[in-house]
Amino acid sequence: MNMSVIDPRTPVLVGIGVVQQKEKDPSVAREAVALMSAAARLAGADSGAPGLLARLERIAVPQGLWGYADPARMLARELGAPGARTVYAQLGILQQALMGDACQRIAAGEIEVAMVVGGEARFRHLQAQIAGQEAPETPFAEPPDETLKPATELVLEVEAGSGLGYMPVGYYAIIESAFRHAMGWGVAEHRDRMAALYERFSEIAVDNPQAWRRERVAAGQIRDASARNRMLAFPYTKLHNTSWNVDQAAALLFCSAGVAEELGVPRERWVFPRASTESNHMLALSQRPEIHRCPGARIAGRRALALSGLDIEDVDLLELYSCFPIAVESYAAELGVAEGRDLTVTGGMPFAGGPLNNYVLQATARMAELLRAGNARTGLVSSVSGYLTKQGFGVWSMEPGPSGFGFADVSDEVAAESPARAVAALVDGPVSIVGCTVMYHEDRALCAVAVVDQADGSRSLASSGDPVVMERVETSECCGLAARVQDGVLRLD
Repeated sequence: MNMSVIDPRTPVLVGIGVVQQKEKDPSVAREAVALMSAAARLAGADSGAPGLLARLERIAVPQGLWGYADPARMLARELGAPGARTVYAQLGILQQALMGDACQRIAAGEIEVAMVVGGEARFRHLQAQIAGQEAPETPFAEPPDETLKPATELVLEVEAGSGLGYMPVGYYAIIESAFRHAMGWGVAEHRDRMAALYERFSEIAVDNPQAWRRERVAAGQIRDASARNRMLAFPYTKLHNTSWNVDQAAALLFCSAGVAEELGVPRERWVFPRASTESNHMLALSQRPEIHRCPGARIAGRRALALSGLDIEDVDLLELYSCFPIAVESYAAELGVAEGRDLTVTGGMPFAGGPLNNYVLQATARMAELLRAGNARTGLVSSVSGYLTKQGFGVWSMEPGPSGFGFADVSDEVAAESPARAVAALVDGPVSIVGCTVMYHEDRALCAVAVVDQADGSRSLASSGDPVVMERVETSECCGLAARVQDGVLRLD
């Protein structure tokens, strides 16, 4: 690698730090900000130039389930960079956007050193609950220099009031059903496919030293509900769902190629961000023209590949965000990924662990490890935010891209292709089912919920607590079915 042909402002990922703890004594276990601090210090050491930490100019942290007002400022002071500008990204901001922002600013010459770091200590919190103890956090109320907020709400009142509530699982399950219908798979066949996909994920997690659960899980154990694997929203069991009760943190240390050269960061530590793309166009589930499609994944993903000078077949390693199977399946379909390819390098969020709003950092760190180790030359990591409504992609390589770092926000293109459907209150009369699920609480089926098209062309949501209706939704294809609403209840004739 010859610096004479590399722009000194080229952004490079030079340090990665990943921390995991499984301490069951909450009085001993470290809190979330302490895990983030440990990850940040590891990233500095990993770069081979720990002095980079004192030169930090920007630290960005995605919001977690902790209560710190500005964990980035807490870290800046601990790391010896008290003047660093701090960024707090609320839920609904793509994690990839934080990496893209850091790289853009470095490429523009605005800053030279930046860090994106995040983490959770939910396992610590859970152990404290079990023991009837407290899991205190260091109080910190100072506001950040910047707060990034999503542009609009992710859930409509008509959706939350339908039985879906505000937890994501039911929304993703409805999208999953529509995707199944569009692909022409039977209900049982589809469940088998998802279980096989996640069995393979669990096998990959075995080889990931930072995975939370490093054991192969058989497809049948994933597919079917059991005492230890409850059904959450049909067809999703707990093992289809992200595992967020983990204590994990990750830090990514970026600098310009010029600074990396100046401080003697070994060349074999340099990982180049070839491209970062994002779509921030937001539509609630029932507003989407085709709920089984994800145009933002296609447009942002293919733009990232084009900026990198690659086709999807040229990418050696893939990490498709895996909060639920539909996030993996729809992204693979929109990108044109060949059947049979491995779609994760971590083992996926049910097995590697899914710290809330921080998994993409974990995944990017793992991708960088594998690239550095010579397992591959190029890798793609995807992001999801909200209820599959925002999409992001990072392309990484051991060599710079043909045109340097590329960035694109394709929100306007996605919006032009995704006009919002009108959503209205449910009225009695004929409807067509667009997507459906059965919601569960503990081991009990609560109600069937469906996104429906009404006779006037508007969208709404209908539900039923009838056991016959719920059984039919779980055993036969109801998407595309002509149904009716009577007295405000979904009826299947």
